[in-house]
Amino acid sequence: MSTNSVTAAPGAQAPAPHPDAEGVRARLAHALAGRLPAHALLLRDDETTPYECDGLAAYRQRPLAVCLPETEQQVAEVLRTCHRLGVPVVARGSGTGLSGGALPLADGVTLSLARLNRIVSIDPLARVAVVQCGVRNLAISEAAARHGLYYAPDPSSQIACSIGGNVAENSGGVHCLKYGLTVHNVLQVRGFTVEGEAITVGNLAGDSAGPDLLAAVIGSEGMLMVVTEVTVRLIPKPQLARCLMASFDDLRKAGDAVAALIAAGIIPAGLEMMDQPMTVAAEAFVHAGYDCDAAAILLCESDGTPEEVAEEIEHMRAVLEGCGATALALSRDEAERLRFWSGRKNAFPASGRISPDYYCMDGTIPRKRIADMLLAIKDMERRFDLRCVNVFHAGDGNLHPLILFDANEQDQMRRAEEFGAEILETCVEMGGSITGEHGVGVEKINSMCVQFSTAEREQFLELRRAFDAGEKLNPGKNIPSHARCAEYGRMHVRGGRLAFPELPRF
Repeated sequence: MSTNSVTAAPGAQAPAPHPDAEGVRARLAHALAGRLPAHALLLRDDETTPYECDGLAAYRQRPLAVCLPETEQQVAEVLRTCHRLGVPVVARGSGTGLSGGALPLADGVTLSLARLNRIVSIDPLARVAVVQCGVRNLAISEAAARHGLYYAPDPSSQIACSIGGNVAENSGGVHCLKYGLTVHNVLQVRGFTVEGEAITVGNLAGDSAGPDLLAAVIGSEGMLMVVTEVTVRLIPKPQLARCLMASFDDLRKAGDAVAALIAAGIIPAGLEMMDQPMTVAAEAFVHAGYDCDAAAILLCESDGTPEEVAEEIEHMRAVLEGCGATALALSRDEAERLRFWSGRKNAFPASGRISPDYYCMDGTIPRKRIADMLLAIKDMERRFDLRCVNVFHAGDGNLHPLILFDANEQDQMRRAEEFGAEILETCVEMGGSITGEHGVGVEKINSMCVQFSTAEREQFLELRRAFDAGEKLNPGKNIPSHARCAEYGRMHVRGGRLAFPELPRF
């Protein structure tokens, strides 16, 4: 849900307080005395309330306590203490996540890593940066700019989101088609197990013997280890980047154009799609120069040497015109290129201006099914009597429909959640996935029952238990229990489709 949503989901109930919450809190405070500065331990309700949710603001829960370590040693001390006391831990970065992955536990500690925000080193020859987990995504590129380098993954929240959170969710961004997701741009992570034992996964060589544990940790949503330091790959800034904006008078033509570009052997630096309602909202917000009469627009970016860009842009033009583009606009300079992208980057706040609340979905589908999904969403809008604006990482089929509703009307919120559940199930039916980069968290935990079999979910749980046998790191998230899936199947079947779940009870 949007950050301006302030009510809990229908039927959602906060977990019952721990029967000895005050006793556990007192023992925790006593055990951490001398190991954590007094100002780095928050215990009162007025202190912990700001941590009660992440970007999925419809679900809220105050934690038992919040720890704000300033060093890796303090992180280790918190984890050892919590392990000894049997207290669960939820690691938190900047709180920009949209799936409830950092939702606190009533009987647990929220471990805020925001103060570990130092850029340790930048090696321009090896093209790597070593940064603490609380460093902002955009800050890495800002620091590397003097060497002519940058960090490619660029989620829309890059101005605020932390690299540790990006690792937890395997975040992408508009440039992920050409340059890859977080998993393709991280060489090594360092941190601690649930017991507070130091652990390093991956290496600077980019390869290691044995199972690829780095890929397992990236996207594990804080359930396998607490990451405190990340070594990322840097790439040279291109000499030139230009953005080609294509307008289409038909959704299917626009969706088919995406598949046609890739089929033609073109891998744009960015390939984004926005439907007309989203385009109109973004244009009113940032005045990006969008064609508001188009049924959909594509933003296609080319980067490289001037010669490479000129050749690729002409290739793009030919493909887009062949697919029925009604208009093409090429950025004339860097300022206009950034203006084109500013509308896409501000799609979420633009939606917040036209609706009291919005529910941002995150699923993936094969590129060839983009038009089918957009048309399916149009049908859902009619059936659920709610508006939906759409923006896609079109190049890799990662869709972000934003369902508009008013949380003050409970029935609208219920319909929005059911609308979202149907989008996710349709993604699976089309050969896609229930999430692309936002993660599962609490939001999609029951939808995991739709996508994965009992045997597959058991394998996920076994991997988790190999790192955290007691399941004390971020419990209740990401992987549903077999009992939950059985209950979900029994209780939430409606007309052959599975409805949105209640808030998981921890």
